[in-house]
Amino acid sequence: MKHFSNLILASKSPRRKQLLQEAGFEFEVKTIDFDETFPENLASGKVAEYLAVEKNKAHRAAFGEGVIITADTVVIFSDKILGKPQDEEEARRVLKILSGKIHQVVTGVCISSAEKQVSFSNLTEVKFHELSDEEIAHYIQIAPPLDKAGSYGIQDWIGLIGVEWIRGSYFNVVGLPVDQVYKVLKDEFSEIHHR
Repeated sequence: MKHFSNLILASKSPRRKQLLQEAGFEFEVKTIDFDETFPENLASGKVAEYLAVEKNKAHRAAFGEGVIITADTVVIFSDKILGKPQDEEEARRVLKILSGKIHQVVTGVCISSAEKQVSFSNLTEVKFHELSDEEIAHYIQIAPPLDKAGSYGIQDWIGLIGVEWIRGSYFNVVGLPVDQVYKVLKDEFSEIHHR
Protein backbone atom coordinates (compact mmCIF):
# COMPACT_ATOMS: atom_id res chain seq x y z
CA MET A 1 0.00 0.00 0.00
CA LYS A 2 1.43 3.35 -1.04
CA HIS A 3 1.43 6.20 1.46
CA PHE A 4 0.90 9.71 0.21
CA SER A 5 2.23 12.52 2.37
CA ASN A 6 0.39 15.73 3.12
CA LEU A 7 -3.03 14.56 1.90
CA ILE A 8 -5.92 16.92 2.60
CA LEU A 9 -9.58 15.94 2.29
CA ALA A 10 -11.42 19.22 1.76
CA SER A 11 -14.90 17.92 2.57
CA LYS A 12 -17.24 18.09 5.54
CA SER A 13 -18.82 14.76 4.55
CA PRO A 14 -18.41 12.13 7.29
CA ARG A 15 -18.97 9.45 4.66
CA ARG A 16 -16.04 10.56 2.47
CA LYS A 17 -13.82 10.72 5.55
CA GLN A 18 -14.87 7.21 6.56
CA LEU A 19 -14.28 5.78 3.06
CA LEU A 20 -10.76 7.21 2.84
CA GLN A 21 -9.97 5.93 6.34
CA GLU A 22 -11.25 2.45 5.49
CA ALA A 23 -9.08 2.46 2.34
CA GLY A 24 -6.03 3.06 4.53
CA PHE A 25 -5.24 6.66 3.60
CA GLU A 26 -3.58 8.99 6.09
CA PHE A 27 -4.94 12.50 5.67
CA GLU A 28 -6.29 15.52 7.47
CA VAL A 29 -9.64 17.19 6.94
CA LYS A 30 -9.53 20.92 6.21
CA THR A 31 -12.49 22.89 4.91
CA ILE A 32 -13.56 26.42 4.14
CA ASP A 33 -17.06 27.66 3.35
CA PHE A 34 -17.84 27.40 -0.36
CA ASP A 35 -20.73 28.70 -2.42
CA GLU A 36 -22.06 25.71 -4.38
CA THR A 37 -23.65 27.61 -7.25
CA PHE A 38 -23.06 26.63 -10.86
CA PRO A 39 -23.97 28.03 -14.29
CA GLU A 40 -27.64 27.39 -15.11
CA ASN A 41 -26.80 26.24 -18.63
CA LEU A 42 -24.34 23.58 -17.43
CA ALA A 43 -25.39 20.02 -18.36
CA SER A 44 -26.58 18.13 -15.27
CA GLY A 45 -23.97 15.40 -15.73
CA LYS A 46 -21.15 17.95 -15.60
CA VAL A 47 -22.23 19.82 -12.46
CA ALA A 48 -20.54 17.57 -9.88
CA GLU A 49 -17.11 17.77 -11.53
CA TYR A 50 -17.48 21.53 -12.08
CA LEU A 51 -18.19 22.04 -8.36
CA ALA A 52 -15.35 19.71 -7.33
CA VAL A 53 -12.89 21.71 -9.46
CA GLU A 54 -14.14 25.06 -8.14
CA LYS A 55 -13.97 23.79 -4.54
CA ASN A 56 -10.42 22.62 -5.18
CA LYS A 57 -9.35 26.01 -6.53
CA ALA A 58 -10.81 27.73 -3.46
CA HIS A 59 -9.12 25.34 -1.04
CA ARG A 60 -5.83 25.53 -2.95
CA ALA A 61 -5.92 29.33 -2.58
CA ALA A 62 -6.64 28.97 1.14
CA PHE A 63 -4.15 26.23 2.05
CA GLY A 64 -1.44 26.33 -0.63
CA GLU A 65 0.54 23.18 0.14
CA GLY A 66 -0.49 19.55 0.08
CA VAL A 67 -2.43 17.21 -2.18
CA ILE A 68 -6.03 18.40 -1.94
CA ILE A 69 -9.01 16.13 -2.64
CA THR A 70 -12.41 17.71 -3.25
CA ALA A 71 -15.64 16.04 -4.34
CA ASP A 72 -19.28 16.76 -5.02
CA THR A 73 -22.13 14.29 -5.48
CA VAL A 74 -25.37 14.98 -7.34
CA VAL A 75 -28.45 12.85 -7.92
CA ILE A 76 -30.04 13.22 -11.35
CA PHE A 77 -33.54 12.19 -12.38
CA SER A 78 -35.02 13.08 -15.79
CA ASP A 79 -32.03 15.36 -16.40
CA LYS A 80 -32.84 17.39 -13.27
CA ILE A 81 -30.55 17.63 -10.25
CA LEU A 82 -32.10 16.60 -6.96
CA GLY A 83 -30.03 18.35 -4.31
CA LYS A 84 -30.09 18.18 -0.53
CA PRO A 85 -33.67 18.64 0.71
CA GLN A 86 -34.59 21.81 2.58
CA ASP A 87 -36.88 19.96 4.97
CA GLU A 88 -38.55 16.62 5.64
CA GLU A 89 -41.48 17.42 3.36
CA GLU A 90 -39.15 17.95 0.40
CA ALA A 91 -37.29 14.73 1.27
CA ARG A 92 -40.63 12.88 1.22
CA ARG A 93 -41.51 14.37 -2.20
CA VAL A 94 -38.13 13.45 -3.69
CA LEU A 95 -38.25 9.86 -2.42
CA LYS A 96 -41.74 9.45 -3.89
CA ILE A 97 -40.34 10.66 -7.23
CA LEU A 98 -37.47 8.14 -7.08
CA SER A 99 -39.72 5.25 -5.94
CA GLY A 100 -39.79 2.48 -8.54
CA LYS A 101 -37.57 4.46 -10.91
CA ILE A 102 -33.99 4.57 -12.19
CA HIS A 103 -31.83 7.59 -11.41
CA GLN A 104 -28.17 8.52 -11.78
CA VAL A 105 -25.66 9.44 -9.11
CA VAL A 106 -22.63 11.40 -10.30
CA THR A 107 -19.66 12.19 -8.09
CA GLY A 108 -17.13 14.67 -9.41
CA VAL A 109 -13.64 14.57 -7.91
CA CYS A 110 -10.71 16.96 -8.22
CA ILE A 111 -7.23 16.19 -6.90
CA SER A 112 -4.47 18.78 -7.03
CA SER A 113 -0.94 19.46 -5.88
CA ALA A 114 0.99 22.68 -6.39
CA GLU A 115 2.22 21.17 -9.69
CA LYS A 116 -0.87 19.60 -11.26
CA GLN A 117 -4.62 19.09 -11.14
CA VAL A 118 -6.68 16.04 -12.20
CA SER A 119 -10.48 15.88 -12.23
CA PHE A 120 -13.01 13.24 -13.24
CA SER A 121 -16.63 12.16 -12.87
CA ASN A 122 -18.03 8.76 -11.92
CA LEU A 123 -21.61 7.75 -12.75
CA THR A 124 -23.71 5.03 -11.13
CA GLU A 125 -27.28 4.08 -12.03
CA VAL A 126 -29.61 3.19 -9.16
CA LYS A 127 -33.03 1.51 -9.34
CA PHE A 128 -35.38 1.75 -6.38
CA HIS A 129 -38.17 -0.68 -5.58
CA GLU A 130 -41.60 0.86 -5.14
CA LEU A 131 -41.45 2.57 -1.75
CA SER A 132 -44.60 2.88 0.38
CA ASP A 133 -45.49 6.11 2.15
CA GLU A 134 -44.91 4.25 5.43
CA GLU A 135 -41.41 3.16 4.41
CA ILE A 136 -40.49 6.69 3.34
CA ALA A 137 -41.86 8.17 6.57
CA HIS A 138 -40.01 5.56 8.65
CA TYR A 139 -36.71 6.32 6.90
CA ILE A 140 -37.04 10.06 7.37
CA GLN A 141 -37.79 9.48 11.06
CA ILE A 142 -34.85 7.16 11.80
CA ALA A 143 -32.21 8.76 9.53
CA PRO A 144 -33.08 12.35 8.61
CA PRO A 145 -31.60 12.73 5.10
CA LEU A 146 -31.30 16.53 5.05
CA ASP A 147 -27.53 16.41 4.41
CA LYS A 148 -27.81 13.97 1.50
CA ALA A 149 -28.17 14.65 -2.21
CA GLY A 150 -31.35 13.06 -3.51
CA SER A 151 -32.72 12.76 0.05
CA TYR A 152 -31.19 9.37 0.80
CA GLY A 153 -28.02 7.53 1.72
CA ILE A 154 -27.57 4.14 0.05
CA GLN A 155 -25.73 2.94 3.18
CA ASP A 156 -28.82 3.74 5.31
CA TRP A 157 -31.90 1.61 6.01
CA ILE A 158 -33.63 2.78 2.85
CA GLY A 159 -30.71 1.52 0.77
CA LEU A 160 -30.82 -1.85 2.49
CA ILE A 161 -34.52 -2.41 1.82
CA GLY A 162 -35.27 -0.13 -1.12
CA VAL A 163 -32.52 -0.45 -3.73
CA GLU A 164 -33.36 -3.10 -6.36
CA TRP A 165 -30.06 -2.82 -8.24
CA ILE A 166 -27.15 -0.54 -9.06
CA ARG A 167 -24.97 -0.38 -12.16
CA GLY A 168 -21.56 1.05 -11.33
CA SER A 169 -19.66 1.84 -8.14
CA TYR A 170 -21.52 1.47 -4.83
CA PHE A 171 -18.99 3.71 -3.09
CA ASN A 172 -19.62 6.40 -5.71
CA VAL A 173 -23.23 6.52 -4.47
CA VAL A 174 -22.01 6.73 -0.86
CA GLY A 175 -20.04 9.80 -1.93
CA LEU A 176 -16.57 8.92 -3.23
CA PRO A 177 -15.35 6.47 -5.92
CA VAL A 178 -12.37 5.42 -3.80
CA ASP A 179 -10.95 3.07 -6.42
CA GLN A 180 -10.57 5.92 -8.91
CA VAL A 181 -9.19 8.27 -6.25
CA TYR A 182 -6.55 5.67 -5.36
CA LYS A 183 -5.64 5.07 -9.01
CA VAL A 184 -5.25 8.80 -9.76
CA LEU A 185 -3.13 9.34 -6.63
CA LYS A 186 -0.96 6.32 -7.51
CA ASP A 187 -0.58 7.17 -11.21
CA GLU A 188 -0.41 10.98 -11.10
CA PHE A 189 0.86 12.04 -7.68
CA SER A 190 3.01 9.24 -6.22
CA GLU A 191 6.25 10.41 -7.84
CA ILE A 192 6.03 13.68 -5.92
CA HIS A 193 4.39 12.61 -2.70
CA HIS A 194 5.23 8.94 -2.21
CA ARG A 195 7.23 8.26 0.94
